[in-house]
Amino acid sequence: MMPIEAVNDFVIRFANVNGSGSASANLMFARAILRMGVPIAPRNIFPSNIQGLPTWYEVRVSEAGRRGARGGADMLVAMNPQTLAQDIAALEPGGYLFFDSTRPIPPAMLRDDVVTLGMPLTEICNAEYGDPRQRQLYKNIVYVGALGALLDIDAEVIETLIAERFKGKDRLLEANVRALRLGYAEARQRFVCPLGIRVRKADAVGDAILVEGNFAAGLGAVYGGATVCAWYPITPSTSLAESFESHARRFRIDEQTGQKNYAYLQAEDEIAAIGIAVGAGWNGARAFTATSGPGISLMQEFLGLAYFAEIPVVLFDVQRGGPSTGMPTRTQQSDLLLCAFASHGDTKHVLLLPDGPNEAFEFAALSFDLAERLQTPVFVLLDLDIGMNAHLSEPFAWDDSRLYDRGKTLDALALEAAQNFGRYDDIDGDGIAFRTLPGTHPTRGAYFTRGTSRDRFARYTEDSAPYIDNMERLLLKFETARKLLPAPEIRRSGHPANVGVIYFGSTGPAMDEAIDLLATEGIEVDALRVRAFPFAPEIADFARQHKTLFVVEQNRDAQLRSLLTIDLELDPARLIPILHFGGLPITARFIAGEIARRLNKPAVAPILETVS
Repeated sequence: MMPIEAVNDFVIRFANVNGSGSASANLMFARAILRMGVPIAPRNIFPSNIQGLPTWYEVRVSEAGRRGARGGADMLVAMNPQTLAQDIAALEPGGYLFFDSTRPIPPAMLRDDVVTLGMPLTEICNAEYGDPRQRQLYKNIVYVGALGALLDIDAEVIETLIAERFKGKDRLLEANVRALRLGYAEARQRFVCPLGIRVRKADAVGDAILVEGNFAAGLGAVYGGATVCAWYPITPSTSLAESFESHARRFRIDEQTGQKNYAYLQAEDEIAAIGIAVGAGWNGARAFTATSGPGISLMQEFLGLAYFAEIPVVLFDVQRGGPSTGMPTRTQQSDLLLCAFASHGDTKHVLLLPDGPNEAFEFAALSFDLAERLQTPVFVLLDLDIGMNAHLSEPFAWDDSRLYDRGKTLDALALEAAQNFGRYDDIDGDGIAFRTLPGTHPTRGAYFTRGTSRDRFARYTEDSAPYIDNMERLLLKFETARKLLPAPEIRRSGHPANVGVIYFGSTGPAMDEAIDLLATEGIEVDALRVRAFPFAPEIADFARQHKTLFVVEQNRDAQLRSLLTIDLELDPARLIPILHFGGLPITARFIAGEIARRLNKPAVAPILETVS
């Protein structure tokens, strides 16, 4: 057995117990590699309970800048006896198993194609610390120190991070540095350091930032002009609302009075949250709610009202595993159809589909322009992988000269000049009527907002002709939306390709790598990333250009595939689904392996994904 040898290109997985204090230590480890100029892609896989169940933290080290999950692990830091067998099974041949040897691993669990690195962490900490809680917490820092020695991570870099973390807390600072150095010394005494996998200083990070998608979307909402956030806590969207509030505290405070220029309301439930947001949108505020699939299910009736009464509102759906309670702390892309057709009756909603934090920021800001331009609900669909995991991202860009698009809104002067105002009267053929805001004029521009059928002047009617006229106008507005949304991104192979693949959202980083893996095996693939719904006509053109067409998504029922057949009338028989819905982020190996298998080609790489 030859141990893996790799510099700045490996995956390390930490297997811990939730609530053991390992999260901050693992993050410190990841940030140390980043400080050495080497890109990382960390992912946290955690349970939905508070304490006691297994949790994993994976750090992909990639000087080439790979951001997606690869599959498999080259090194395992095994701190949880409950999951030891399955964790060891997921190691690559030639990988490294680092574990607490205070309690030996049963020989039957060990593999002869894995390098074992046992270090009695509990025994070491019991000798150093008297307090039981300190023993557990500092054990995490001791193993970070040991990994520093094993992987050749600069000790000064980690000590600097500790100093930043415990600035002004000298006793904690000293104790953590002591634990770190203890781990370094013990590892160097017991093992040949560094291992075959190691970290070498580089200059590959540049000005990239490590940021979570929910943080980015919350900031984007502030830049997009949002002043009202109404929400109810639900995993994994809670931190998005909290991000908005933290940024609003900086940017939405009146300099003269010190008063808040925003409203941040935790409602009693999701129904109240969307009701508040819709009401604020009707009143002229840029308003949103943040939720997940179960929340969208509860919001259906208000969404129908906002669609039919044509009220701008934004919804951030950070998708998780469903249905019902499902897997609250696992990721999926399973709300696509739920959001596209939310509410009873004939509805169609605008969806924005970011692939990571940068687009989460960009699309969050854009969504408020679109909602007001189109006078309709707009969904921004993230998922847990994008929202709650930290991603290396290009710095966010913003044009300070950019003006908000308030859409067709009549002011007092326009109302004075207008002979007739019909709230639902489309006078220029794009499906969008002019609106007024409450209080614009003392005598003109008022209308009754209703969820029942009405004519072009907002007068109640149950006659078929005005109802059909209104519903067909809403379809025309949907076609107008098609021209305003972000265009799909197309990646062409360097050689002629008969194979095409369509995907969206967080599948993007893994897809980029999968295409390269396939190319090394002589399989040329063109790829198209969908970024919005309704779909752009370029997607239909892309489908016609390829003999074999795959649709890759993270749900069971091929929802993107279904939506493509509905919206673009593509032949479903030509769309080959590749579906990944186990709750873990999709990997490059899975995508490449599935495409190769469907093309009757040899497997590109083993598919090693199981961590739970």
